[in-house]
Amino acid sequence: MATKLVQPSINDSHLSPLIHRTMNIMKLQSLVPHGRNPSRIINTSRLGERPLLFRPITFIKVSEQSSSSSLVEDETLAQKKSELYQALEGINRGIFGIPSAKKNEIESLVKQLESQNPTPDPTLELERVAGCWRLVYSTISILGSKRTKLGLRDFISLDEFFQNIDIAKSKAVNIIKFSARGLNLLSGQLSIEASFKIASTTRVDINFENSTITPDQLMNVFRKNYDLLLGIFNPEGWLEITYVDDSMRIGRDDKGNIFVLERFEDNNNS
Repeated sequence: MATKLVQPSINDSHLSPLIHRTMNIMKLQSLVPHGRNPSRIINTSRLGERPLLFRPITFIKVSEQSSSSSLVEDETLAQKKSELYQALEGINRGIFGIPSAKKNEIESLVKQLESQNPTPDPTLELERVAGCWRLVYSTISILGSKRTKLGLRDFISLDEFFQNIDIAKSKAVNIIKFSARGLNLLSGQLSIEASFKIASTTRVDINFENSTITPDQLMNVFRKNYDLLLGIFNPEGWLEITYVDDSMRIGRDDKGNIFVLERFEDNNNS
C-alpha cells in the first residue's frame, strides 16, 4: 500500500527573520499589477517591515502640471503684450508727448510684463539682446521750444528709430531716421555709436563714442542745434534691461526713461 507523505504546514512565526522578510516581499510582488517592474519595490524593513512602492503616476502628474503652468504663463505674456501694443497705437512712440492717463496705462502694462520677465538675468544671456531692434515707445519727449528749434513741427519729420547691438564688439548703434519735406523729401539719419560694459546681471554701463548725420544737407539743417539734438538721444549712462524675450525688449535708464522695442529682422537700416 502506497504511503502518502503530507507536508506539514509552516507557521510564519516559526520562520527565521530573514525567511520571514523574504516571504513578505514575495507576497507583495504577487499583488503588483501586471507590467509593474518588481525592482521598483523598496524594502524598508528597517522602518518597520513595511515595503513601499514607487508610484510613477505622481511624476507624470507633476510634469503635466508644470507644462500646463508654462502654457498659462505664455498665454498671459502674449495677452499683456497685445494689450500694450493696443495702448501704443496712434501715439507716435510717445516722442511728442501723450496724455498722463495714457502714459499711466502704458507704464502699468510695462510693469506687468516686467514682473513676468522670462529672462531674469539678461546680461548672462546677451544673445537674446543681440541684433536689430525698433523703438515702439519711449518716455523721451521732444516738446515746446525743442521741437520748434529742431524743425520737427513742419519742416522735418521724425521717422523710425533703430538700435543695432553687436555683443561680440560690445557696441550699440542708435539710428534715428529723418525726412526733410523742404529738401525734396530728402531722407537721412543720425547715428550714435556707443560701447557698453556689463555692470550686473541686469544692467550695462553705456559710454558715448561718436555720432554722425548723413547726408551733409541734413547735417546743415541740424548744425545750429546739433548739441540739442544729440543731448536728447545721447545714451551715456546705464541701462537696466527689465524684460526681454524673442520679440520684445524693455529697458529703463539712469534718467528715469522707459524704452520698449520690438525685434526687427530687416538689417538694411544702417
